[in-house]
Amino acid sequence: MTQNIIEILDKNKKYCSHGDTVNYADPPKVFASCDGSFLFDEHGTPYLDLQMWYSAVNFGYKNQRIANVLKNQIDVLPQLASQYLHREKVELAELICTYMEEKYGVKGRVHFNVGGAQAVEDSLKVVRNHTGKTHQFAFMGGYHGRTLGASAITSSYRYRRRFGNFADRAQFIPYPYCFRCPYSKEPSSCHTYCHQEFEKLFETEYQSVWDEKSGQCEFGAFYIEPMQGTGGYIVPPAGYMKKLQESLKKRNVLLVADEIQMGVYRTGKLWSWENFDIVPDIFVFGKAITNGLNPLSGIWAREGLISPEKFPPGSTHSTFASNPLGTAVALEVLKMTQEKDFEPHVRERGAYFLRRLEALKSRWKVIGDVSGLGLALRIELCEKDGFTASRALADRMFNAGLKGDLELDGKKYGLVLDIGGYQKNVITLAPSLLISEAEIDLGIQLFEMLLQRCGAE
Repeated sequence: MTQNIIEILDKNKKYCSHGDTVNYADPPKVFASCDGSFLFDEHGTPYLDLQMWYSAVNFGYKNQRIANVLKNQIDVLPQLASQYLHREKVELAELICTYMEEKYGVKGRVHFNVGGAQAVEDSLKVVRNHTGKTHQFAFMGGYHGRTLGASAITSSYRYRRRFGNFADRAQFIPYPYCFRCPYSKEPSSCHTYCHQEFEKLFETEYQSVWDEKSGQCEFGAFYIEPMQGTGGYIVPPAGYMKKLQESLKKRNVLLVADEIQMGVYRTGKLWSWENFDIVPDIFVFGKAITNGLNPLSGIWAREGLISPEKFPPGSTHSTFASNPLGTAVALEVLKMTQEKDFEPHVRERGAYFLRRLEALKSRWKVIGDVSGLGLALRIELCEKDGFTASRALADRMFNAGLKGDLELDGKKYGLVLDIGGYQKNVITLAPSLLISEAEIDLGIQLFEMLLQRCGAE
């Protein structure tokens, strides 16, 4: 460790809040540069990044086309108060809305903000304004952010524990996590038992959510990640999401899809909900919409929920909402994905990666499950029985990958991983959508070296 890194770490200890996630690691990792699928430390050691800033950098670090748009916008209109209009904002909203109209026949509007959790907050305002209800359904294992409102619909009590009582905390419903079914059922024979259990909530008023006399539900919306992100990149079984939306429509409960982590082709489609034969009433986006440059987030909502008459000026405000640097970059990102059919590329590259993971699983007892959709993939690490979760192994591999001393063909590498899952034993893979097969092969080799180094069986 050089003197420069020692000084950075020492100043971090003295002057930086430790309330953010960088301080999970001890010591925190310091990087100096990046390019494509790689981060580089101060020595120039390449670290293959298989999590790409929590799926924010879908199109690779320092993507030249996207960076050029940002540089040009800085010279033209870098700043503008959100009370004024600029061309890029309007055209970006138009592009998202026309996509929904042309593909799904649904008219809506787009409302912008900065961070993902802030957009979730805006969606909660739209829901409350329309329904008059402050309670929501959400999934166990769901993650929607760490502001106070978003924490209320995020299932981890850890994010709420320090901040008092949450009177509007969501009612959390088991997610269809088939590898670890909450009802101990088998997917091949359960007939989506988890959905049947949800339906039981509406059988009688004594289930606490439904008044059969008035036909009113106490809950305004159900917040979902169509494919769970921080919960461990879990793909729901076929047909589940469609059944869920049908149940909600019968009770006038809105469906809100959180696309912050899985949107912008991570799962092979522009929005992950498109994989599951549903169309939400609202969806929330962020992260990769700007490839991680100059944060921008937003929501799309059906016209009846967000028309000017229903949601008038001043209903929300953020100084940096719809900032021109963010909207210009996001517009270019979506144009880039529309110039050719991006879906087949992601599907093909994801299928190749999954085949390599399945081969890896066949060699290692500690890999209990590999699965995924597009280039959102998961490796569930277990004890040698192939089922009992091993958080300890996941932690060892995460930390060992950041040492940057994996030697292959005479060259040193590091491997950047992320850990998710209910028991923090799942390696969640979100590589660049432009990752090459050679880079995937390198990732498999480095991952297998970590398994060996960390005492896996």
